[in-house]
Amino acid sequence: MPGFDWKEKYKDKISNAAAAMKFIEPGNSIFIGTGCGQPQHLVNTLVEHSKHIYDAHIIHLLTMGTAPYVDEKFREKFKMNSFFVAENVRSALEKGIGDYTPIFLSEIPHEFERGRIPIDVALISVSVPDASGLCSLGVSVDIVKSAAANARYVIAQVNARMPRTLGNSFIHINDIDALVPCDEDIIEAVIPEPNAVLCRIGQNIARLVEDGSTIECGIGRIPQALAEFLKGKKDLGIHTEMFGDWIIDLIECGAITCSKKSLNRGKIVASFCMGSRRLYDYIDNNPFFEFYPTEYVNDPQVISQHDKMIGINVGLEIDLTGQVCSDSLGYRFYSGIGGQVDFIRGSARSRGGKPIIAIPSTAKNGSISRIVPHLTEGAGVVTTRGDVHYVVTEYGVAYLHGKSIRQRVLSLVNIAHPKFRKQLIQAAKAQNYVYADQIELNTEETPYPEELEKYDVLNDGTEIFFRPIKPTDDPALSEMLYSLSSSSVQMRYMTHTVNFPHKDVQQLTNIDYRQDVSIVGIVPGAAGEQIIAIAQYYLDPKSQAAEVAFLVQDEWQKKGMGTLLLAYLTQIAKQRGVKKFYAKVLANNKPMLTIFNNSGFNVKTEFDGQIYSVMYDLTEPQKQE
Repeated sequence: MPGFDWKEKYKDKISNAAAAMKFIEPGNSIFIGTGCGQPQHLVNTLVEHSKHIYDAHIIHLLTMGTAPYVDEKFREKFKMNSFFVAENVRSALEKGIGDYTPIFLSEIPHEFERGRIPIDVALISVSVPDASGLCSLGVSVDIVKSAAANARYVIAQVNARMPRTLGNSFIHINDIDALVPCDEDIIEAVIPEPNAVLCRIGQNIARLVEDGSTIECGIGRIPQALAEFLKGKKDLGIHTEMFGDWIIDLIECGAITCSKKSLNRGKIVASFCMGSRRLYDYIDNNPFFEFYPTEYVNDPQVISQHDKMIGINVGLEIDLTGQVCSDSLGYRFYSGIGGQVDFIRGSARSRGGKPIIAIPSTAKNGSISRIVPHLTEGAGVVTTRGDVHYVVTEYGVAYLHGKSIRQRVLSLVNIAHPKFRKQLIQAAKAQNYVYADQIELNTEETPYPEELEKYDVLNDGTEIFFRPIKPTDDPALSEMLYSLSSSSVQMRYMTHTVNFPHKDVQQLTNIDYRQDVSIVGIVPGAAGEQIIAIAQYYLDPKSQAAEVAFLVQDEWQKKGMGTLLLAYLTQIAKQRGVKKFYAKVLANNKPMLTIFNNSGFNVKTEFDGQIYSVMYDLTEPQKQE
């Protein structure tokens, strides 16, 4: 407030950093503030004035500044223990300097409170105190608030450049033992522009996000890529452990309003943020943002109370059964458990919630697959088979929850990089995860034709998603085939009874996309996508003539589905140079004959007393209606 001299009012608390280090004794546990809120001046002073310190234990979650205490020359003075392996301590851990504690982020404050992880001194950053003696923890509330509350001594660097964030983000002067005035720039986390792969992942995730959803999404290139595809959404809410600059554009374009949130309606809720000075200025005294401690933000029960909660987290690799490793590369600890499981479980229990694991299909410039037959030796499971729901790569979305191992394998292979799919199927066969007769396509040479996906509308206004069939469709296709009435079976297969064993169904779902085309009609179902129609043509490459066949589930007949499917197959065939369509139709299948006759082509028929042979030339101009 204007004219308020905090240094005068609280002068009995003010100290320089070197003098404040007197609170630290040999063997103490020292907590260091999180992320971009790391008190850099205090950390540097701690190391510079450490003559009297031996065997001190440094504890932190994630720090973005320097970590001089992990230098080999300070080994006798400082032992480091981190709940998350950031870049500044990664190499030290690899050398055996320091420890990593794997723990759910939501549970860390309870360990402080119970004394299982004792804290003697907390080094934190705060904003300038107000006349009431309240300092904001600024960009990092997370576990800092609990650490300060449970420390014997609190040393706070008072930084005028620290934004004053609102919510449950304040600490009172009476709870601080030493105020160290030192203004310095808040650490900035600059995120590189996402590449094409990450943009494709972002686009695939965005398709899962409904208007009115509440989102958890952190920092990094995937959130940044996703944000571009969320700009057309409406009334999104945010409940997330952290966020970056991506949030600003979504607020300013009107996508984020928080007006439909189940809790903290009208507010963005987070526990810390990492970004640029633009972000820090944006959140300063901004009532749209409320920062809360981790024990609230990451509580799965709190998370689950948000309707349509979307939890988006990343993985390093995933095996074919759905086990996700997110904190290590083999034996090498690379990051941490963080809040992944908190939000996976909270989102799973949300009404309409979607827990998502986002992962590029490959690593090391495409030389290795991140979808693997088994996790790398030494790799740890963060998200279990039982917890995993949606997995998203640049090649699509796999839904695994409640699925069998065989279904999981096929779904994950379908979103793996095409050059690794065949060997993944072979590995699955070796473990008897899939049937021995599972077809192995060379999908690198015949990639899934995503450009053939489209939406259309039936006569009754129902929206249908048309797309090429996938190898993972055999359970849904089998379910559709067995749901057909005997009359529908007779019309298509010209017999009253037909079995649909796996070996036959997979012939329909595993096709050479270059030569043959099979389009399925999709509507949402309880178990995911429900197939309600299929249209196929099989090409004779010598004559460039293709046999056409259609099948529509009984309850979806007489709605214009067949007309839409024939028109779409015709469009695809003409683009691919197919010259003729032909089909065989039972005499009593009047609806199918009508569809062909209304195609706009000069249809020729031959009748043998039971079956019409239908043929027409695609190279001729269509009649205009």
